[in-house]
Amino acid sequence: MKIAVCIKQVVTREWQLRVNDQKTWIRDQDASFELNEPDAYALEEALRLKEKHGGEVIVCCAGPARATQVIREALARGADRAVHVEADALATADANAVAEALAAAIKDEGVDLVLTGLQSDDQGFGQVGVLLAEKLGMPHATIIMEVQAADPSTGSGQVALRVKRELEGGWFQWVGLPMPALLTIQSGINQLRYATLKGIMAAKKKEIKKVAPPAVASAQRITSLYLPEKGKKTQMLQGSPADAAKELVKRLREEARAL
Repeated sequence: MKIAVCIKQVVTREWQLRVNDQKTWIRDQDASFELNEPDAYALEEALRLKEKHGGEVIVCCAGPARATQVIREALARGADRAVHVEADALATADANAVAEALAAAIKDEGVDLVLTGLQSDDQGFGQVGVLLAEKLGMPHATIIMEVQAADPSTGSGQVALRVKRELEGGWFQWVGLPMPALLTIQSGINQLRYATLKGIMAAKKKEIKKVAPPAVASAQRITSLYLPEKGKKTQMLQGSPADAAKELVKRLREEARAL
């Protein structure tokens, strides 16, 4: 089974966010970066499928040169090789431009399965996987909690995948798909592995293929980015305890929308 896993480099959650002078993105010159957590679960699922069915895991990343950091990390965890669509503009590109760049990297690989994280920790639109499936002409399923795969040789027009989707309200849905197909993986689907010293040394010898990005501009742009304003405003509720309780419930329901 040949599996492509799409990964992204994002700012670490512990870093104190700072907005750039243009108010259009974060000031990332002195930021620390890490592998997008949902993508880490997609990578782990791909490695487990490879261990069960054999084959190859290809890491695909669309981003600036610094994204090599997370590509090497993915290779150290067990991926076989990588494709890097390198361009500085992809660091802040919209979902359509990123999907177009990833499609250019994947389309000639002849993969049986494409896995992505459900969403990124920075922009969080959850659209790249869906758009990528459309551009690759593949059926897709989202928010996957379990993957059962048959032999890829049975995938021509047949149900070769059985996947468990997470729905709202504690419900789940089983879906059958032919291969090739694309799945967006929910965080928590598995237990993540970490790179061993042996894996880190082996990653240095693994191929990272550079691919030029397609000429696609982002269809949307960030016009303003700012941190939430902090403020304190205390209101004292007058009357008896019963009246104050009723007023509190009313305000939580109508103003705070917490009930």
